[in-house]
Amino acid sequence: MLEVSSIDTFYGRIQALWGVSLTIHEAETVALVGANGAGKTTLLNTISGLLRPASGSIEFGGKRIDGLQSHVIVEMGISHIPEGKRLFPDMSVHENLEMGAYLQRAWKQREETLEQVYQLFPKLKARQGQLARTLSGGEQQMVAMGRGLMSKPRVCIIDEPSSGLAPIVVDEIFRIIEGLRDQNIAIFLVEQNVQQALELADRAYVLENGRVILTGESKKLLQEELIRKAYLGL
Repeated sequence: MLEVSSIDTFYGRIQALWGVSLTIHEAETVALVGANGAGKTTLLNTISGLLRPASGSIEFGGKRIDGLQSHVIVEMGISHIPEGKRLFPDMSVHENLEMGAYLQRAWKQREETLEQVYQLFPKLKARQGQLARTLSGGEQQMVAMGRGLMSKPRVCIIDEPSSGLAPIVVDEIFRIIEGLRDQNIAIFLVEQNVQQALELADRAYVLENGRVILTGESKKLLQEELIRKAYLGL
């Protein structure tokens, strides 16, 4: 479904990604792990059109997308849920969710999609008239995820969903991410909790200094010495 082939991405003259390649198949959950500064968010931003690769290609459903604007990529079916939630603080939960359906295809189905989001996140339905800034951190993350789903994506890119959240809330967020597979949505997940990410994902890529250094089935990667020493503290 999504194929990244040998991309190089720069910030000005500084190269951040070096020949990165990966694939994501339909309804598959793929994790991307690596230390801070490894280039994970840069890779996500390049896929979603916020950055342009200097070389290489990105294809979605067999079509090149690496030269397209972000809103076109969203319209095609890739949703990006960024780190840090980035909500509209003085808009209600309901209004924030509707912002995720601003494109024509999604707007026509927004009422139906809203109900689906409220089924996934019952807490949000109870707080739909509440301002986003008054919610807890976990509830704000749910709004961010719900907003990403409002565009009716085929691939959902999720950047650090557990950041700053209590463990009990993190468990709830991960249960919801796991449930997205039942909706035939592919997940590309960047997550600081490597153990939890690899337990959830089907496959994973390890990014180090802007390069993919390891890839494979998640269960097998959990047994890799590099992963156990560098990320699991074992």
